[in-house]
Amino acid sequence: MTDAVDPVASPGAYQQLLLSLLGDDDPGEVQAATPAAARALIAEAGDLVRERPEPTEWSVLECLGHLADGELVVAGRYRWIVSEDEPDIVGYDQALWVDRLRHGEDDPATLLALFETVRRANLDLWTHLPVADRERIGRHRERGAESYDLTFRLAAGHDRLHMAQARRALEAVRDRS
Repeated sequence: MTDAVDPVASPGAYQQLLLSLLGDDDPGEVQAATPAAARALIAEAGDLVRERPEPTEWSVLECLGHLADGELVVAGRYRWIVSEDEPDIVGYDQALWVDRLRHGEDDPATLLALFETVRRANLDLWTHLPVADRERIGRHRERGAESYDLTFRLAAGHDRLHMAQARRALEAVRDRS
């Protein structure tokens, strides 16, 4: 699950957390680096990739599954925001997705391939659309108006949040092994 702030109960605080994790860094560069970092962490985890640190905490693989889900979701959001006038942006329950999609049972290579492919498409969209399109907005049901630019920056902070979570999960399962 997410650390520190509940994205549904405290949407504004969650948004601020993600932006603080990004800081002044370029969101495109952060996002471009995540697939390789995820691939390296999966390799490092080895046989521990599916091990949860605690029954209610995600494994390294489940963190990656959530990143892949998030990438699929923002792919749609980006396209709705850019293509439609103030579209409705639906939230989702990340814990339900991880559990019901059974990410703990996924093949790591398949999950990485999905994440890398969708991420590449999203980065390509970001670099090829006119900069003016970044100010277009959607109406997130939990957080209100969010521009394409803000959504993209939030995704970079989201990467950092869940990669750090995955790293802590690996460290915790190693410590008890």
